[in-house]
Amino acid sequence: MSHLLAPTRLGDLTLSNRIAMAPVTRARSGADGVPTAANAAYYAQRAAAGLIVSEATNVSRHSAAFELAPGLHDDAQVAGWRRVMDAVHTAGGRLFAQLWHSGRVSSYALLDGRAPLAPSAVNDDLHLLQPYAALENGFYTRIAASPSRAMTVQDIHAAVDEFRVAARNAMRAGIDGIELHAANGYLPHQFLSPHTNRRDDAFGGSLANRARFLELVLRAVLDEVPAGRIGVRLSPFAAYNNATDPATEETYAYVARMLGEAGIAYLHAADSNAWAGAPDMDRILAVLRPNFGGAIIANGGLDPAAADALIASGMADLASFGRSFIANPDLVDRIRCGGPYNTPDPFTFYGGGVHGYLDYEPLAA
Repeated sequence: MSHLLAPTRLGDLTLSNRIAMAPVTRARSGADGVPTAANAAYYAQRAAAGLIVSEATNVSRHSAAFELAPGLHDDAQVAGWRRVMDAVHTAGGRLFAQLWHSGRVSSYALLDGRAPLAPSAVNDDLHLLQPYAALENGFYTRIAASPSRAMTVQDIHAAVDEFRVAARNAMRAGIDGIELHAANGYLPHQFLSPHTNRRDDAFGGSLANRARFLELVLRAVLDEVPAGRIGVRLSPFAAYNNATDPATEETYAYVARMLGEAGIAYLHAADSNAWAGAPDMDRILAVLRPNFGGAIIANGGLDPAAADALIASGMADLASFGRSFIANPDLVDRIRCGGPYNTPDPFTFYGGGVHGYLDYEPLAA
């Protein structure tokens, strides 16, 4: 695994290897989205990754798709993330916070009784959306999505400002950089998709208009964070949460060029369909690589050998692993040794306590 284990530059950072920890929601934050000591221990356990991308982190009290996900919109959350970063930095790691607004993928039960916000009020496919919540008995499960309402222009600019404030808070917390979550059918992805964006104003219709929300969010974040400390996660062909696009290649070639012109550090290419047995990584990279001059992190359904080969080919610069990092906090050492690997337990992915979170067995000495 010589390519995966080789050091690299990412933006203005030098990373010890090309193995990234993918953003994996674990739904174990404290009250009101404040990171806890357990969260700090969890990320510190995985600090040997060249880069950790945090679990999706809410930019607003009203942006949640998963109950008990963390936030970056108030001072208590900043203090919690500072504790996380102290632990990660002490262990020698680097962490970018993934900033998240779920848009229409939510429920009034998660939003203080409010309707989810969306580019357009598309509500004939709610059965395809995937919000989650904790039950009183302690188990964590998918819940019904609530009908969304179309955002006003004022709502749009307010959401842009929420990303700005969250990015500022990330810097206050000592976080190394941020990743914008523009994948998996969440709000920026919803604006890009002509299925979920049926507006006829400056934020809908043409490709340039549909990309305008992501462009404004990026500009706002650039006011707070250097370009070399910013990444964007994209999932061009994702079926998850139904933000589909009949002209995917055209849309994401445009988006990749737009993001490249801003000089950001990387694109995080999420092959969300790989877990359903329909991998799209070759198609994704064929769109992104020719149109983006920065680094590309490949993610989704890759084993170490496939990831190493992608990096060797020049189509990707790093590879990120999600479920493998859940079950193997010492994944970098295991890749170096050629395994063996723990098997992740899906019943402990979301919610709960330390079981399935902090207690996976390390590699035997």
